[in-house]
Amino acid sequence: MALDESKEDDEIFTEQGIKYVVNKPLFEKVKPVGIDYVQTPRGAGFKLSSNLDAGEGCSSCSTCD
Repeated sequence: MALDESKEDDEIFTEQGIKYVVNKPLFEKVKPVGIDYVQTPRGAGFKLSSNLDAGEGCSSCSTCD
């Protein structure tokens, strides 16, 4: 997850008033996407959930789990 400007090959969607930009080919593989802000004893941050198989990863980066 990063801050970015939208590009021609991006899908744009809004959830709870916040605009999100996702690469269209990746979005087709992972949708639906859930985005939540969580607070735990280990800290706070965003939790992303999707239909992407955790063993599959993505081709756009090397950090997918």
